[in-house]
Amino acid sequence: MTSFMETMNPGAPAAVDIPAEPRPLDQLPARAGDTTAANPWPVSVLSQKFHMAVDRWPSAWVCGQITQINTRRAGSAYITLRDDFEDIAMEVNGFGQFAAAASQFVQGDRVVIHGKPNLWTKRTSLSLRGDTILRVGAGGSLKAMIDELRKRLKGEGLFDEDHKLSLPQFPGRIGLICAPQARAEGDVITNVNLRWPAVEFSVVHVHVQGEQCPADVVKAIEQLDADPQVDVIIVARGGGAFEDLIGFSDERVVRAAYACATPLVSAIGHEDDWTLLDLVADMRASTPTDAAKRVVPDVREQQQLIENAIGQMRLRVRARVENEIRLVEGYANRPSLTQPLTMLEPHQRFVDEALQRLDIGLRRIADDAALTVEKAHASLTALSPQSTLNRGYAVVQTADGHVLDDAARVSPGDELTLTLKRGVLTAQATSSTVD
Repeated sequence: MTSFMETMNPGAPAAVDIPAEPRPLDQLPARAGDTTAANPWPVSVLSQKFHMAVDRWPSAWVCGQITQINTRRAGSAYITLRDDFEDIAMEVNGFGQFAAAASQFVQGDRVVIHGKPNLWTKRTSLSLRGDTILRVGAGGSLKAMIDELRKRLKGEGLFDEDHKLSLPQFPGRIGLICAPQARAEGDVITNVNLRWPAVEFSVVHVHVQGEQCPADVVKAIEQLDADPQVDVIIVARGGGAFEDLIGFSDERVVRAAYACATPLVSAIGHEDDWTLLDLVADMRASTPTDAAKRVVPDVREQQQLIENAIGQMRLRVRARVENEIRLVEGYANRPSLTQPLTMLEPHQRFVDEALQRLDIGLRRIADDAALTVEKAHASLTALSPQSTLNRGYAVVQTADGHVLDDAARVSPGDELTLTLKRGVLTAQATSSTVD
């Protein structure tokens, strides 16, 4: 059955009827293979499908030459990157730290950029959303690019010693980041169990090389850091070529390790291998086996330390007890306890000497007093009327008791009393004579 347009104009292209209004999404085909001329996808749906598919593409490193660069708008950068050998170019854009780093480059610079494919649905244009840009130096070697990144991160202070954390002395649980069924996993777990059997593990398997490596390692670090039971994290990988270890020098891995609040040990490769993760880690181990020896103590050494400590404690306690016994014995043998009266001897001597001095003093006082009495007695004796009487004199008193010292006061017939040395006489005056 022909359409109206085919009937009117047989040479014209075939036409289909499409609704003027957009159909609901649930009425649109779910897959591209289900679309038809009568039931197509709108451009916006196909663009969104493209965007969803591109969003699943992995990140990648790409190198080339800058043919155009625009960093005039603060915080954004737009670059046209041309292949070094083919006439092929692509658009690169980025923001924030990428834009700040890109502002140091000019047209003609050869660079290496890390980014993720991105589709701008408004124009359905494909570009690379960059997050790291490095200058190609020393012939464009990876080592030179990593060295440039190392200098930049060092300038930001990511490798400073004062930011590094101390490892716990006796970890209860160790977070281990390694490849599945890797020898590094067995080396770490075996050597840790030999040294400290009580420890437990939280193992996260990741890609340890290739483009998926940085994102896997970042996610594993964040996962283990969020686990409060994990006391220390070990990132372990066996040896390999420098290019195989490049994922552990990725800026995202370095920044994730810097932001990690749990002590982190880097055990990548062998003794001579190095990555930027080694510089930012709280401790760098030369091998996974070396990491096992560093994160846990040796149980035998700890037992020996405990035994030595117990021995020292016993020696000190014994010495202290013996010293106290000697002190007690010294106190018990002191004369103050064996002959307690000896404590009173000095005081007794003091009392005896004091009594002796008191006796002497009192005797001197008594002698002085006796001498004074004798002198006073002699003086009194010399001045006493009795002494006069003793020499033959007499005291004559009138009848009224007055001492008679003038004969004129006596009349004949007056009674007189005469006191002699011995005895008293009573007499009567017969006459008196006055010279």
